[in-house]
Amino acid sequence: MKTIESKNSKQTIHLGEQMGKNISQGICIALNGELGAGKTTFVQGFAKGLGVSEKYYITSPTYNIINEYPAGVLTLCHLDLYRLESVDELETIGFDDLIDDTHIIVVEWPEILKHISFKFDIEINFKFDEHYNRIISITSGQPGSNLISNMFL
Repeated sequence: MKTIESKNSKQTIHLGEQMGKNISQGICIALNGELGAGKTTFVQGFAKGLGVSEKYYITSPTYNIINEYPAGVLTLCHLDLYRLESVDELETIGFDDLIDDTHIIVVEWPEILKHISFKFDIEINFKFDEHYNRIISITSGQPGSNLISNMFL
């Protein structure tokens, strides 16, 4: 596990950008944390690192559920599953269709996926310390561990 302190949104964006620059294949990332903890800010930097055009304004897909952004030969799929009430709704939104080597799936509020034992390559937890800095903890399985190792050499 890697833990990073981010003192402002610029640092959170930079962390996301660095991670995005190291992505070359489909991967699934879970983002956990309370409202305002920096999940969408991280995705803004992540999209930049992937090469998503600046003409796209990256926002939380709270009402859309899924926002998709072209990133070269890959597609960034930014999901917010907060409003889903059951696992059955995953089929309705086409979740299974996103899981392949060409989609980078980043999920805010991923708890519902635990009901189907979905395994993320990387899990990122955002929380505040007593000074309102963001404490960002990153855990990973394969291939996520290679990505994280390369970022922190």
